[in-house]
Parts: sequence; structure tokens; C-alpha cells
Amino acid sequence: MSSNNEQSAEPDGGAPEQLALIRETVRQAKVPRAKPRTWRGAALAKELPVARVLVNKGVLHLDQYFDYAVPEELDAEAQPGVRVRVRFGAGGRNVRGGRREGGGLIDGFLIERRAESDYPGALAALAYVVSPEPVLGPELLALSRAVADRYAGSLADVLQLAVPPRNGRAESRPSPEPLPPPPAPSPESWERYEQGPAFLRSLAEGGAPRAVWTALPGPHWPQEIARAVAATLASGRGALVVVPDGRTAGRVDSALTELLGVGRHALLTAESGPEKRYREWLAVRRGSVRAVVGTRAAMFAPVADLGLVAVWDDGDSSHSDDNAPFPHVREVLELRAAHGRCAFLLGGTSCTVEAAQLVETGWALPLRADREQLRIAAPLVRTVGDGELARDGAARAARLPSLAWQTVRDGLRHGPVLVQVPRRGYAPRLACERCREPARCRHCAGPLEAPDQRDLNCAWCGRAETAWHCAACGSQRLRAQIVGARRTAEELGRAFPAVPVRTSGRDHILDSVPDAPALVVSTPGAEPVAAGGYAAALLLDGWAMVGRPDLRAGEEALRRWTAAASLVRGQPDGGTVVIVAEPTLRPVQALVRWDPVGHARRELAERAELGFPPVSRMASVTGLPEALAAFLAAAELPPEAEVLGPVPVPGTDPGRPRRPWDAPLGESWERALLRVPPGSGAALAAALKTAQAARTARGSGDPVRIRIDPPGIG
Repeated sequence: MSSNNEQSAEPDGGAPEQLALIRETVRQAKVPRAKPRTWRGAALAKELPVARVLVNKGVLHLDQYFDYAVPEELDAEAQPGVRVRVRFGAGGRNVRGGRREGGGLIDGFLIERRAESDYPGALAALAYVVSPEPVLGPELLALSRAVADRYAGSLADVLQLAVPPRNGRAESRPSPEPLPPPPAPSPESWERYEQGPAFLRSLAEGGAPRAVWTALPGPHWPQEIARAVAATLASGRGALVVVPDGRTAGRVDSALTELLGVGRHALLTAESGPEKRYREWLAVRRGSVRAVVGTRAAMFAPVADLGLVAVWDDGDSSHSDDNAPFPHVREVLELRAAHGRCAFLLGGTSCTVEAAQLVETGWALPLRADREQLRIAAPLVRTVGDGELARDGAARAARLPSLAWQTVRDGLRHGPVLVQVPRRGYAPRLACERCREPARCRHCAGPLEAPDQRDLNCAWCGRAETAWHCAACGSQRLRAQIVGARRTAEELGRAFPAVPVRTSGRDHILDSVPDAPALVVSTPGAEPVAAGGYAAALLLDGWAMVGRPDLRAGEEALRRWTAAASLVRGQPDGGTVVIVAEPTLRPVQALVRWDPVGHARRELAERAELGFPPVSRMASVTGLPEALAAFLAAAELPPEAEVLGPVPVPGTDPGRPRRPWDAPLGESWERALLRVPPGSGAALAAALKTAQAARTARGSGDPVRIRIDPPGIG
């Protein structure tokens, strides 16, 4: 036993005196107690003792900054842009020692440090700094505020999309040193476009051209994007490319690596995983990497000295975020190009109406190839109408006329053949053979199907239907409304038993297929890339894509067809595309002529005449009928605003995932469309945001959902 222990064990030992001495020492100490809770009694920072914080509350009536006191011990770490934790919701009565206490801990971002606060009451202290890494810079903050205002949303919701979740391990690792700018690349395949070399030259010289690029079909567009990025890097600036999915991002990533080598760009996709993605994002924010390629969330990537923003295939639905406030990549990159005065490139094998409007208004210039280059790159497109399909009795049951069969046979002699069908699966939904009215159940109006190809059953209630007839024309004959990819693969497999059949769709998407004879059955958007290109392609059930009850049905059908046909070899190499659809339809004719720009311009002219987007700005407001009526009555809309509706919102089909804008199961919602002429979009968004903020501040129970520029309006 030591001498210290002997002293402690004495009867008159000093244990009570020592405890009392410890208590007295704690009382007299200058350091605060329970720091993360209150910082009670702690000294404040000598300079700029007030922190302006954006708390992570997405409700609109709290879309503002809140002031907090900065304890002296947090002075060094509490810098603008860092993540912090603060107490929120305590109320003004719980004040002790001049500091507000209580409330729940909540995340936030420190926006700025101030010498004084505009708030007259007592301030709560910052609880603690989560990380000294400044992740929210002034440019990203300004962009997020502009996006929130445009889409009638809150800044906190936008920052949830713009700043990825923190990963401590990735944050602790240093980023590599930035590499020097590469040399300006040669135009190569950009020479196929009339203004292509001039566009690259302007980027390399530090210019800010804006272009709507209609890419030629074929495999060269990833390399062309890579050369545009390389030209921007050569000028000492950064570049950002946003693509619709991970497969497309992988193709651009490979092209950039091949052209520039490793270490000059970052890949930001969900497939990377949280740690790797955050590490890449930090490398971009720290300036170690000046080029970014990624999917939707990459539109907010904090690229230093941004010189080029590019978006590929802006008509893809993946570019529209499903989380509030539902921003679209194209619009966000337009804001970045305008505010940052950088170059803008909108590319795709097709052309959206919004892209055509950018050219019509002069905001961007067209970047296209001449007809001679197009004839070399594009495949031959042939059409098969329903009349020819009906006369071809042998092929009618399989939906493939003689021309399609012959095209498949000829194509399989030289390589793989692509077959595009509008849906995945096996069991078809049925429609009247004569008028194509969907076959519905007499009891619940659900869709009829024939899983075993004999008995009719309702897909909703399961009841059998033994005496169906069309309510519209009286016919008793049915046809498959859309036959799925798996059943199509089975039919083709029986017809070509010696040829392998591969499928690509939602559950299993192929990235690529070899350059060998095979049948590749795919749903739209899941087509794999064939080495050397497909020898031929069949586009089945075209009428089902064009006939959707949506304003964008024709534009979307042409975009899907063009994307699939672009994977086919050019006409000089024997590439052929057969589309089974009515030849007189406008999208079909645009595909035959390979003129997506002309189709988009005609669509734009029609929408201008009717007052539809994008010529006008539009907002969708949905909710229960009583709540929707009260909201519209309270909103101070611009005088020129026009209210369309309200109309009932279709319910979610059983078994289909519910989207954010769908009505909850069992509830009957209504939707109103608010339309304003050009130039009044900001006023409409501000009015809707103010009305929604007042509603949430009052605590109204029934929700009302707002979406600016909805992707589908029926």
C-alpha cells in the first residue's frame, strides 16, 4: 500500500475536505459547465461575437437566418460555411445569465459572423461546430437562394440537395494538389459540326459561348463532351457536366480519363457510395479538381472559377428532382451560366421544346451538323403502319410485319439487333382491337389482363371477365395494349432459336453487349451500347408512346426513338431502323427525316399559340378540395395570372410506388394550374411562397403542394 493510500485511509483523513475543495474550485472556475447544452457563463468571442445561422428547417415561414452567440472557445472554428449544431425552439422566456437556453438540437450552416445582432432579445449560444470544413461558400449560397426563389421553396431544402451528407473519414483525408491546366485539344470529331471548332476555340480562349448542340448519332458524343471540358480546363477555368444516369456518366468519365488522364476530374454519382462521393466533392470544393461529371445532384457542385456548364439529354425525367422544391438541372445550369457568366452547352441526339426556345429567343446559338454529315452518321429509318400490320396476317399476332422480320434476319448476319418495347414484364394490358380503347373491369374500372393468354382478369380486384365488349365501339376482339420485354424476348427466341436473346430493363440493365449476332430486347432508356453499333433496330408499339395523354407525349416518344436509333450503325454501314407506328404521325416523320429540331420548333409554335409552357410559366397546386380553395383565395396572385381548374388528381395505381406529387391512398385531391405570361414567373413564385409560408405559420392541417414548372400537366 502506498503512502498516499495510507493517508486517505486515516480516520481524520482529508477526503471530505478534498471533495469540498474540488467543489469550490469548480464554482470559481472560468470555464463553462455543460458546454454543448448552454455554454452558461462562458465568455463570448471578442470580435464578431454573433453568428448568423441557417437552421435545417424546410418550412417556408422559417426560411430566414437566426442569430446566435459565439462562445470564445468556438471562435476559431466558427467560420462562415461550416456545419454547426444549435438549440432551436426554446422561446423567449427561458433566459438565464443573458443567454437563451433550452430547445432541441438541430443542424445548420453558419452563414456569416457579425459584430451585432438585429434581434433585440437574448441570444442562444452555438452548441458546437460539427466540422471546421467550410462546405457552403458564397457562390453556392447565392445559387441555392436563387433556386429556392425560382421554385417557391426554402433555402434549407435546396441545401439538402446541394451539400452532401458529411463523412468524417473522407473529411479527414487531404485532397491532392491541383494539376496544371492541360493543353487545348484538337477538334477531332467536332469538325463535323459547322461551328464546332469555333466553339472549342472560344472555350480555350476564356470565352463564354452558349450553344444548343444537336449531336450526330453514333458513339462520338462522350469524346466530344470530353474535348469541350478539356478546352475549358486549358483556359484555367473549371467545367461541370450533368448527365441523366450512372451509365451515361461512366461513358463520359471514360472519355475524360482517356483524353486527360487520371486526377483532373471528379465523378459524382450515387453509385460511388457516400464516402467516395463526399471525398470527390471535397476535392472539388477545395480546388484540387476543376472538372466534374455526375448525375442530377452534381448540378450544385462547387467548381472553382466555373467556365462551362453542360447538360446532356435534358428531356430525361431524371433531370427533374423529386424532392422539394423540385428543381430541374437545365434551369439550375442556366442560372449558373447567367450569374457566373460562363459558357453553356445543352446537348442531346434529340431536341426539347425548352432547348428550341433558348435558340428562338437568342439566349443560345444552334450547334448542328449539315445534312451531308447527318446522312453519313444516321441509319436508314423505315416505317410500318397499322394498315400494313393488319394485312400481314402471319405477323399480326406477334406484332412484327414481314419488313421487321426481314430486317432482323439481315441484321443478325452482321451483328446484334436492338428491339425496343415500351414496358418491361410479361403480362400485357389489353385494349380494343378496333378503336384501342383500354379494356376495363365492369366492377371497379381496373385494367383487364390475360396472364395465361386465355382468361381475362382484373388487375385490381381480380374478378374474371367472361363477356367483355368495348363500351366505345362494341367490338369483342382484344389486342395487347403494350406487350412487355420478357414476352417479346420469348417470342423472338422461338423465332430465332440459334440466336442468344438478352433483355435490359428496370431490374437488370446491361451496360454493353459484344459485337456478335444477338437479339437485345430493351425498354426505353435501358438500351445497352453495342461495340461497333447495332446492325439494326426495331421500335415496337410506337402508338403506345405517342398516344399517352400528356403534353410532352410526342416529344418524349421522339426522344426515346432517337436515343435508340443513335446506337445503330450509319446508313453507309448498313444500319437500318424499323418503327412500327402510324407513318403520318409528326414524331414518326421527324424520326424518318432525322429532324428533332424541326419537330421541337413546331411544338414550340403550337404551345406559344395555346399559351402552354415553356412559352408561359406555370405552377401546379394540389391538395384536398377545401384546402386548395382556401389557398387560392388567400394567395395574392399577379393580376395576369390565370387559374385553370381545379380538376381531380388521378389516384395512384395499386402496386405502383407513390410519387411525391401523387395523392395519398384513399384521399381525393384536386389540382389547379396557375399560368402567367413570360416575365411574371418570379412574381408568381413569390406569391405562392408567401401564401404557403402564411399557411404553415398558422399551422393549417391539410397540406397543399406547390410545384413550379411541373414536368407533366396532362
